[in-house]
Amino acid sequence: MKSLRIALPLLLSFAATAAFAQISAQKSFDQLKSLAGSWEGKDSKGRHLRVSFRDVARGSALMSEIQKEGHDGVMFSMISMIHLDGPNRLLLTHYCSGDNQPRMAATTSPDGKTITFDFFDITNLATPDDTYARRLIFTIVDANHHTEDWTFAAGPGKEMKEFFELHRTEVAQK
Repeated sequence: MKSLRIALPLLLSFAATAAFAQISAQKSFDQLKSLAGSWEGKDSKGRHLRVSFRDVARGSALMSEIQKEGHDGVMFSMISMIHLDGPNRLLLTHYCSGDNQPRMAATTSPDGKTITFDFFDITNLATPDDTYARRLIFTIVDANHHTEDWTFAAGPGKEMKEFFELHRTEVAQK
């Protein structure tokens, strides 16, 4: 009987955690889908950039495209695909201009306004010293403003940061 008193609360705790993870992943995905449309802003160095979000694959994925001026003044683009992996996990794959594809899993702040994607693996990393995205934090300020805080690994023990402040220029048509 004593083991039942210990096991039951433990079992209920695991069930509640699984239910919360499922609700949290879906809510976070829905929150990010609300970004569908066109956005403009500046990066950390004051360079102009455009970001678009598009609901694709019958709503099973969200595609983000960043168009940004590079160090050489030439515009380039990067794509990120966001999707649910089962009911409990939200993933992002970033198709980087560095020719690699880091994958990240999401956690969400209690208020649902901050969604943090953290690195868990990567494809096509030529050497361990190559630059790649390690973290992306979306902060939804309101329906027409959001920020993206990117952290990149940039060699042994080095990091590079990019911060985008964006405002909506167009809502996606459904």
